[in-house]
Amino acid sequence: MVVSGFADLAPLRRRSQQRAWNWYDWANSAYYTTVLSVLFAPYMITVAGRAAGCTDPDETCDRTVSVLGLHLAAGSLPAYLTSFATIASAFVLPVVGAFVDRSPRKKWNMAGFAFAGSACCMLLFWLRGDQWQIGAFAVVSSSILGGCSLVAYYAILVDISTEAERDAVSSRGWAFGYLGGGLLLAINLGVFLGHSALGIGSGLAVRLSLLSAGVWWAGFTLIPLLRLRDVAPQDVVAVQGGLWARSFGQLATTLREMRAYPMTLTFLGAYLFYNDGIQTVIAEASTYGAKQLHIAQTVLIATILLIQFVAFGGALFFGRLAARYGGYRAILGGTFAWMVVVVAAIALPERNVPLFMVLAVAIGVVLGGTQALSRSFFSLLIPRGREGEYFSLYNACERGTSWFGTLLFGVVFQVTGSYRPAIFALIVFFVLGAALLLRLDPRRGVEEAGNRVPAALAR
Repeated sequence: MVVSGFADLAPLRRRSQQRAWNWYDWANSAYYTTVLSVLFAPYMITVAGRAAGCTDPDETCDRTVSVLGLHLAAGSLPAYLTSFATIASAFVLPVVGAFVDRSPRKKWNMAGFAFAGSACCMLLFWLRGDQWQIGAFAVVSSSILGGCSLVAYYAILVDISTEAERDAVSSRGWAFGYLGGGLLLAINLGVFLGHSALGIGSGLAVRLSLLSAGVWWAGFTLIPLLRLRDVAPQDVVAVQGGLWARSFGQLATTLREMRAYPMTLTFLGAYLFYNDGIQTVIAEASTYGAKQLHIAQTVLIATILLIQFVAFGGALFFGRLAARYGGYRAILGGTFAWMVVVVAAIALPERNVPLFMVLAVAIGVVLGGTQALSRSFFSLLIPRGREGEYFSLYNACERGTSWFGTLLFGVVFQVTGSYRPAIFALIVFFVLGAALLLRLDPRRGVEEAGNRVPAALAR
């Protein structure tokens, strides 16, 4: 017997599909870890700085490069590129989400965007000299395409799990992603540290690492592509026209109807703020460590690697907290922990590696939990048949594609010339996120969406 609102899968088959689904976290996390979190920003700043006339890569470069007639500080360029990619995603992803909701081939949608995104990522191998334009195109394109793939990926979560299973499934997925991303980063760390023994320069070692992220992303995407089973669209609003025309029509209908789900909108607003803060901290951590604290690149990569493996345990730990106290309470606690992290970051002395690593451990614990539970909790607030569209909005402020935070970070640095006030400015996002979460009634939100309230959330 199939219960309304549940995936039409027996428990054993559901678990098999969930394991296959987790592999895409393993696949795409390499891109977000190796490229966006560690290597791209410092390397891009060096390349852009060279184009701007800065000769010492170890000094902060405040000279500018011209981008479409705008003079942008070389040190802010990666932040501006991330901001642009997310603004573009805000227009693209909702339509992609509407398309995914109506498509009977969600796994192929996911894989197609993943393969295109990984190909753009591989273009970063040719980022060298003063040719920063190649890197700008590659990172913007891969970010947008990666976001498109995640819209389909997140929508599949609803097809393969019941409401009560989603916190655990999402937490395992994030944990698996941290493990995979950490493993590739460890390999790349070995290449970077041993580049002399390998007979290559440090620049080539970085470029090979960027290339490896694209290869990893594409290769491991084959596992969920081959093992997942597509599920026919359910409870989709009838709209006239072809598939793309119906997608635009459904999107317009959903945007009008969102007012009927105020708790969903409240959480989406909260997530927009606190996730922007999280993503900017992660995206700019390597820049802050290298340029402000003067932490060596090898130590920096090792520290980010430490965060990955700690986050593996953090995701599982927060999954247990959610099973006992509910995902909403665990997320709220996580936002307050992030405020402490930001305040601690601005007080770090230069070249103090032990304190930098202590802070990294704290980041890893709270990072894994807040990201994993946000995804699963939001799935409970989505009405059936709207998963792709709602997750497209969710994904617009997802990892590596935030723009409020990166824009603020870049502007504050350009105005002050220091990364310390830039990192401190991010606390406003956690304060606003927590304030909105405190206004949210989680039980009401789940019931309004027509989903079952998990026992832990009902307590």
